[in-house]
Amino acid sequence: MGWLDAICHAFSALSLCGFSTRDASVGFFDSPAIEAVLIFFMVIAALNFATHYTVWRARSLAAYWHDAGARAVLLLLTLSTLGCATYLWIKGTYGDLLTALRHVAFNLVSIATDCGFVSVDYAQWPIFVPFWMLFLSSVTASSGSTGGGIKMVRTLVLKRQSSRELARLLHPTLAAPVTVGTTVIPNDVVFSILGFIFLYFMSAVLMIFLLIFGGLDFITAFTAVIACINNAGPGLGEVGPANNYQGLTDYETWVLSFTMLLGRLEVFSVVVLFTPRFWRK
Repeated sequence: MGWLDAICHAFSALSLCGFSTRDASVGFFDSPAIEAVLIFFMVIAALNFATHYTVWRARSLAAYWHDAGARAVLLLLTLSTLGCATYLWIKGTYGDLLTALRHVAFNLVSIATDCGFVSVDYAQWPIFVPFWMLFLSSVTASSGSTGGGIKMVRTLVLKRQSSRELARLLHPTLAAPVTVGTTVIPNDVVFSILGFIFLYFMSAVLMIFLLIFGGLDFITAFTAVIACINNAGPGLGEVGPANNYQGLTDYETWVLSFTMLLGRLEVFSVVVLFTPRFWRK
């Protein structure tokens, strides 16, 4: 890269905003080396920066593995990349596994971390992989990172809470605290996370229906809302990786602009403005 491209892509990768100086995004450079560097820093940006500080102070990478959230992020990205690359290879999308691994690694990490860089038109892949990537954009980024979505720590708490409820169906008097790593999560925090998850998904459903009401097709409406509420960037259909949001109407643009605010401000901060209690003296 030249200096201008390098500076712009460096800031874009660390802030996970996904803007490129080229219309074809990172695909313009067609460079495995550039893609590898960006993958590394997109993952760094998607992890909790407090964990990075701990690693820096301790001069040891062990802190990443001891952090339950970072460990889950790294395992999820690794397993998803290997699984999706193998799937595309078996389906014949790419002639060899290494090529599939290269393209899946970059685009999956980019979308999963809510960055939004693209190197190929992944909308042409079997639909399972793009939808899995959009699902990952909802849960992968860590709290304390520059990514959006639900955040991995909330996902882990929700998983533990679900396991606790299943256990209590068999043993109603069971005392089973919700833990993430070695940290016990208080019940009021668990209930707050449950409320957040409910508002997150109901907000996404409402925005999808508003777009469909305006005449947008389901695939475009669904993926645009998921991409916007997670601040991931590209979706599928009219807002796929080979397109952008320019073709949308003013109504659809306003709906998605509000959706991005919902996601970036983590729902509660916006939804509370629409409650009568907020305006009472």
